[in-house]
Amino acid sequence: MAESFPDASSSTLVLNDEALTEGLVTLRDCLRWAASEFHLAGLHYGHGTVSAWDEAVALTLGALHLPWNVDPAVLEARLLPMERARIVSLVRARIETRRPLPYLLGEAFFAGLPFSVDERVLIPRSPIAELIEHGFAAWFPGEPPARVLDLCAGSGCIGIATALYLPTCEVDLADISPEALEVARINITRHDVGERVRAVESDIFEGLGGRRYDLIASNPPYVDIRDLTTMPEEFRHEPVLALGAGSDGLDIVRRILREARDHLTDDGVLIVEVGNSDHHLEAAFPEVPFLWLEFERGGQGVFSLTAAELDAHAASFA
Repeated sequence: MAESFPDASSSTLVLNDEALTEGLVTLRDCLRWAASEFHLAGLHYGHGTVSAWDEAVALTLGALHLPWNVDPAVLEARLLPMERARIVSLVRARIETRRPLPYLLGEAFFAGLPFSVDERVLIPRSPIAELIEHGFAAWFPGEPPARVLDLCAGSGCIGIATALYLPTCEVDLADISPEALEVARINITRHDVGERVRAVESDIFEGLGGRRYDLIASNPPYVDIRDLTTMPEEFRHEPVLALGAGSDGLDIVRRILREARDHLTDDGVLIVEVGNSDHHLEAAFPEVPFLWLEFERGGQGVFSLTAAELDAHAASFA
């Protein structure tokens, strides 16, 4: 008796994994199939990819431990059964659980660098990566910052990437979550930067012992209550502690603005991402000259303030 297959408008995931694995032979087969299934499932993309095709490329290459710029000739390569089975399993898990792909792979890329990630930390995606890649040259055109603080560090991607792009700086990774700091320490070891990078448990600045920094960069929790309750399912796998920050998303940012000056050198700079809560911030502090940064690869809601500007508007933040 002939095996029955779903019609073209239905997901092939009604078939078992063995049948799917048998039907997919080459990398091109797997890539096309994954893209079709992702498109049909109506997934949300916001953790490193922007479309079903990009997600399929990331999944298949990640599953096979291939670099993103692999020679296209590899598309015609026949895959081993266990390789095809892994791809099928990942595609099924991505669709059925809505877990973001970096959690499934255990890895995300930030500023061109790989970082270990799991549900203890946010998936790296901050546009601050572009600033790191340029060495924060707009603020430090001569000597790079000697001391850098990655505040609300999570996986440590901002601070560790900064240490790798600026090999003379010392970096502190501060986070209130012991679980997140466990992941940050994994990444410190992974990138062999333990001599210059340390992870510190700290409620904002409280655990830093009064140290001062030339640069404080932060991607703190900033999602307001409305956005938090309407986020796509993929975001619900990320730690709420690292996302939500009160009714207007500024609970943590207000503390940073109030306390940052005491931890900056006189020529220091504060750079903070507030994302979609940028309009809340401007409404809360209309007199403050936030410099909103622009990015070649997209992204919004990142501001900078100098130590002098924090001094000038200290009364607003008090």
